[in-house]
Amino acid sequence: MSEINKVVLAYSGGLDTSVILKWLQDVYHCEVVTFTADLGQGEEVEPARTKALSLGIKEIYIDDLREEFARDFVFPMFRANTIYEGEYLLGTSIARPLIAKRLIEIANETGANAIAHGATGKGNDQVRFELGAYALRPDIHIIAPWREWNLTSRQTLLDYAEQHGIPVEMKHGKSSPYSMDANLLHISYEGRVLEDPWAEPEEAMWRWTVSPEAAPDQATYIELTYRQGDIVAINDEPQSPAQVLANLNKIAGENGIGRLDIVENRYVGMKSRGCYETPAGTVMLKAHRAIESLTLDREVAHLKDELMPRYASLIYNGYWWSPEREMLQTMIDASQISVNGKVRLKLYKGNVIVVGRNSETDSLFDESIATFEEDGGAYDQKDAAGFIKLNALRMRIAAAKRLK
Repeated sequence: MSEINKVVLAYSGGLDTSVILKWLQDVYHCEVVTFTADLGQGEEVEPARTKALSLGIKEIYIDDLREEFARDFVFPMFRANTIYEGEYLLGTSIARPLIAKRLIEIANETGANAIAHGATGKGNDQVRFELGAYALRPDIHIIAPWREWNLTSRQTLLDYAEQHGIPVEMKHGKSSPYSMDANLLHISYEGRVLEDPWAEPEEAMWRWTVSPEAAPDQATYIELTYRQGDIVAINDEPQSPAQVLANLNKIAGENGIGRLDIVENRYVGMKSRGCYETPAGTVMLKAHRAIESLTLDREVAHLKDELMPRYASLIYNGYWWSPEREMLQTMIDASQISVNGKVRLKLYKGNVIVVGRNSETDSLFDESIATFEEDGGAYDQKDAAGFIKLNALRMRIAAAKRLK
């Protein structure tokens, strides 16, 4: 503990991290710097400054990271059509490497030799924060209070806060029964009633989406413009990456799109049930695959699909800053040079339906060859006979031996 001179704390201003702040001061006897990130979670972050000041903090960082988050983390991930275990769009996972990066940057700026976070010893986030931090600064000290202290319940945290004069906003009757995490890409729900995988989530739990049953009876049509694999406009209106996420969240959420209820395999070994709302991401995944279907070579597209599960696992498990993820990203980004054009979608009662795709410059779809009408000799159908026989040769040899 004597090695720690200053620590940068990932600070939300809530009960857990406020207790951690005071605990760091008391146990490590070090100066604490707080860092609060605005990732588009939809909650006011400035109150964290007031609370940190009341606890004697002199260096306070409150950063708007929405554009960086969307541009440098979410968009690169969606170029790969990334999805974990067939369903999860990695909304929490993709935010952690950015937080780790900023923690290290602030540590370097302030002369701190340690960082601290409020992730528990049971979850994935401790791994994600710490792998990222070590990759960016190998000599950093990391303090994870949930692995050190004996405060093991909400009541013990409340007792500690009362004993040490830590202000706690008690919202009687209004607090969520779930553990929640939100950013521009998604909002997650875990714990309490959701710990029974048989229990259906309450309708009142969902915050960003209407139920498919309550969605409008009239479909909503939208057009997305792609440039090198990224959405740059919605309905021909130019958008920044953060604007794309915010606007698609609104449009898709109003149409009942983006709800997910899964049991996932955590990196630490346990299964966990969680519910997620990812309206924009659900639309983006469908649309990106549609524009790629028109512009990517078959073998390139298939190779991407083969590598995607590995890429998804790297993000889920906290290896965003690893050399293997960066290598895969270089390949993925190279594949997106020709992914340009438009996708037209119909959003209707929880469904994302592709109804059109077009690329004036990079489409590999040749109507003169694909047509069922007269193709003018562009494709000689007789050639298919030799193609089939050659590909069947090994199976014909094996079958002949069996028949003997």
